[in-house]
Amino acid sequence: MLTTHPFDDDKLREECGVFGIHGADGAAAVAALGLHALQHRGQEASGITAFDGKEFHTHRAMGHVAGNFDRDDIMRQLAGAAAVGHVRYSTTGETALRNVQPLFADLATGGFAVAHNGNISNATALRKILVRRGSIFQSTSDTEVIIHLVATSSYRTLLDRFIDALKQVEGAYSLIVLTADGMIGCRDPLGIRPLVIGKLNDAHIFASETVALDVVGAEFVRSVEPGELVIVRDGQLTSHRPFAERPARPCIFEYVYFSRPDSIVDGTSVYSVRKAIGAELARENPVDADLVIPVPDSGTPAAIGYAQESGIPFELGIIRSHYVGRTFIQPGDKVRHLGVKLKHNANRALIAGKRIVLIDDSIVRGTTSLKIVQMMRDAGAAEVHMRIASPPTQHSCFYGVDTPERAKLLAAQMTVGQMANFINADSLSFLTIDGLYRALGEAKRDDDCPQYCDACFTGDYPTTLTDFDEHGMEDQFSLLAERVV
Repeated sequence: MLTTHPFDDDKLREECGVFGIHGADGAAAVAALGLHALQHRGQEASGITAFDGKEFHTHRAMGHVAGNFDRDDIMRQLAGAAAVGHVRYSTTGETALRNVQPLFADLATGGFAVAHNGNISNATALRKILVRRGSIFQSTSDTEVIIHLVATSSYRTLLDRFIDALKQVEGAYSLIVLTADGMIGCRDPLGIRPLVIGKLNDAHIFASETVALDVVGAEFVRSVEPGELVIVRDGQLTSHRPFAERPARPCIFEYVYFSRPDSIVDGTSVYSVRKAIGAELARENPVDADLVIPVPDSGTPAAIGYAQESGIPFELGIIRSHYVGRTFIQPGDKVRHLGVKLKHNANRALIAGKRIVLIDDSIVRGTTSLKIVQMMRDAGAAEVHMRIASPPTQHSCFYGVDTPERAKLLAAQMTVGQMANFINADSLSFLTIDGLYRALGEAKRDDDCPQYCDACFTGDYPTTLTDFDEHGMEDQFSLLAERVV
């Protein structure tokens, strides 16, 4: 997998990104641009399905958008005025071409292409039922469960079949569906995963983030509401709300890390929130130091906020190479470790003899923080203090974010003091959960009715988790071993 994060072994993986456009000539080319803007959300694979008025055409491949859609012959095949695309990092299902989206099926109602951001937390249970009924799956992706539920629904119209399918699934989803009749964009009833609507001349767009609209020159219209289905047909938008209204719980980690800082989420600038997070972090966890240094690039806005609030100078003490994907040096642990410096290198002349505050967005396994702290010490730092712009990540996410099992989350196994010793920092502090909510404009977290999904920090999951046992492990392979008699 090609990655762009310099320490790609120790981050929460960014679910997926979806983009759909209906009513524009050369829709696939616009979709490719939109997906490129969403590349940070999934760097494992990408795909586009287009409809030319008669036929559906799909191209899916492993790797980045730029390498998959840079050939004229591929783009010519993706003809039509409607297209849906997807960038993927696998959270459910193996890493294989058969799981790359959009997934496409010819149903009784016609062609059906779907791109999904999120995770269906009862997909294994539903899949067992469907297989017993005779469904034949072509992938191991949870998204295919939705296709089979639509295909086997007893309702007459595609819309009713689709709603029937969604009422049987639990978990988190933002979906874009392309059919011969139009396009559907929808979010789960809690709005855990994001989806926005844009307009490009007469064409309508759905996308995971507003930055994708910016890149293609589209105007932001509004967000798809939690539990809302928005249908584009004949140039017109119609809205359906088939679910009972519930308090929304959008993913709070969109503000911490997932979204690009130049995106707007629910009317709020992600960049501004991250700076506010840094300011809260400085108020909650001050330290006597000479420099504030971000871990690039995810720690940079929070580090600016920390520096402004604390009065400690902000400096780029770690220089990142923008020309390295994954480390290409393979043989031997010693040589492989040197590959880290291809991606990040300490600004030795700045750091030597200084007391520094390192700002990062999160600690997952702790391997990244350990490497960075050691890099600072090797560069001559007098003291290294680590400040994390989120609460401790103590729980796995089951809503479309690839987190390790809980036993591998450092904060689930150690106290903060033990973590500081593990990463060899002079001190370590995290933002409190109420501090994170304050940065988002709330007085504090409402424990009785939380304003966001923050389960990775609190363990407070907003939906049932049918496929997961008390250890947080999904029974992904039981279906392979099961014999239907």
